[in-house]
Amino acid sequence: MSPVDAMAHNWSFAIYIFGVVFICIFMLAIPVWLGGRATGRATNEPFESGIVPAGGARLRFSAKFYLIAMFFVIFDIEALFLYAWAVSVRESGWAGFIEAFVFIFVLLAGLVYIWKLGALDWTAKDARRRKQKPRQQLS
Repeated sequence: MSPVDAMAHNWSFAIYIFGVVFICIFMLAIPVWLGGRATGRATNEPFESGIVPAGGARLRFSAKFYLIAMFFVIFDIEALFLYAWAVSVRESGWAGFIEAFVFIFVLLAGLVYIWKLGALDWTAKDARRRKQKPRQQLS
């Protein structure tokens, strides 16, 4: 590569970076110039479906919620891999079928493991214990 070509390449990259920065600044600055400036009594209040909020916005969620969400994402991505395999099932032949079978088996083993571990239970441990113990009959 000659020095002239290298300089032309660098100039094109510099113009590209300048264009990206210009577009970003332009997109951030235009709302300041064209946006509304009306202030009212309720301008700074949070709005949710026309209902005035009661309580704080910082709710505490159980860690179980996040575990279930992570399991969903993991199994959803694995289902995406199976979809890609299903599209190319004829090209992959028996070797691809055996690999998909092993993949599904590992998925099911992981699902059974987290199920037996109790990671999919939403109820508290005390509620589960009460449910498992039979009631004593009053006589």
